[in-house]
Amino acid sequence: MKNMEDTQKTQLFENTPVPKAVLSLSVPTVISSLVMVIYNLADTYFVGMLNDSIQNSAVTLAAPVLLAFNAVNNLFGVGGSSMMSRGLGRKDYDTVYRSSAMSFYGALFCGILFSALYTAFRTPLLYLLGADAQTLAATGEYLMWTVSFGAVPAILNVVLAYLVRAEGASLHASIGTMSGCLLNIVLDPIFVLPRRLGMGAAGAGCATFLSNCAACLYYFVLLFVKRGHTYVCIRPSMFRFKKEIVLGVFAVGIPAAIQNLLNVTGMTVLNNFTSSFGPNAIAAMGIVQKINMVPVNIAIGFSQGVMPLVSYSFASEHIGRMKQTLLFTLKAMMLFMIPVTVLYYFNAGGLVSLFMKNGEIIAYGTRFMRGMCLATPLLCIDFLAVGVFQACGFGALAFLFAILRKIILEIPALFLLNYLFPLYGLAYAQLVAEFVLAIAAVAVVLRLLKKLAQRCQRSGESPV
Repeated sequence: MKNMEDTQKTQLFENTPVPKAVLSLSVPTVISSLVMVIYNLADTYFVGMLNDSIQNSAVTLAAPVLLAFNAVNNLFGVGGSSMMSRGLGRKDYDTVYRSSAMSFYGALFCGILFSALYTAFRTPLLYLLGADAQTLAATGEYLMWTVSFGAVPAILNVVLAYLVRAEGASLHASIGTMSGCLLNIVLDPIFVLPRRLGMGAAGAGCATFLSNCAACLYYFVLLFVKRGHTYVCIRPSMFRFKKEIVLGVFAVGIPAAIQNLLNVTGMTVLNNFTSSFGPNAIAAMGIVQKINMVPVNIAIGFSQGVMPLVSYSFASEHIGRMKQTLLFTLKAMMLFMIPVTVLYYFNAGGLVSLFMKNGEIIAYGTRFMRGMCLATPLLCIDFLAVGVFQACGFGALAFLFAILRKIILEIPALFLLNYLFPLYGLAYAQLVAEFVLAIAAVAVVLRLLKKLAQRCQRSGESPV
């Protein structure tokens, strides 16, 4: 395969002023993340219009399974994109091509496996998620479309977005993501509402399945049109289990995948505690989680958007540029997060009431949101730090933070706070965990940057 060094991409990574480079990479990612949040809210909104807490609970109870897709997304998307960007920084193009091919076919296989395993163990898994006699059927119908039929397109479209973003094509990655999300928003009322197809929660699942298929189609067309002018390679001939490629992708991808599985575990524990208080409580928790995903996904969008720039700067030993990137990104995130936190805290009831006009659900949701929103500014620091570890190939550090976040801090806090303040204490568990993690993240990243600068000086390279 011919050398395809793209001087425009090199210019973005090496010479473009840091604020402009960060915004060029992050803004499309943030916008696509926001569209994805709107699409997630669309499911909750249109199912909520049915004014049926059982249908709304079905979407909430199914959320951990859909979140588990991100374990595969992180394994091959985060791991593969980190390997690609570091390969670009070293001008090692064979590694770039083979990393993308391995990530694509690995994701395809795992999507098929995910679908088969869920379908085979459907009933016990539904009970494990917290479904009961009331919510079992609706939850199962929603997951039939999103997992049994939809696991492959749901996983592939996210992994392809990561791979396209790794070469600096953040806008194309975002267009693919947004196309599926916008289609889902259009299809939701058609499939969900009784005056249309009237499928309820199952209709929301069907709309999600179709929109993910459309997003995958966009990426396949993009790669076909750009063939010969892209570093993303899905040719079967480039798919080989080459030791250094597998180890490089998995060193970052496995900790990222485990981190996500721990997030699923935490959400499952939270939903099981909440479900014991009835469908209204779990419907309220689901609504609040979806609303809270707006600032959370913006933080994720920024941290993922700058990963290619951080990876490239690290691999090419431009440590000063890496520092500037992180500082500017953190400032930009905080300028958004602090006002949003204030807005959420003082307008919690009004936001929840947009989704369901049930007094008990609004009362539950108001108290849940006031606790959960307080953690969002601290999440920025955690996400950015973990993004640095993943971008630089330090998977062990990312894994350590995942263990600290869920196993050591958040899950024990859920048990303790629910015991001390039944139900309402659950909303403050994340705040406890993120406060400790934010302090640890700042300390570890500063120490890491200092070590990298010293290494560059010893090797005779300028750290700037």
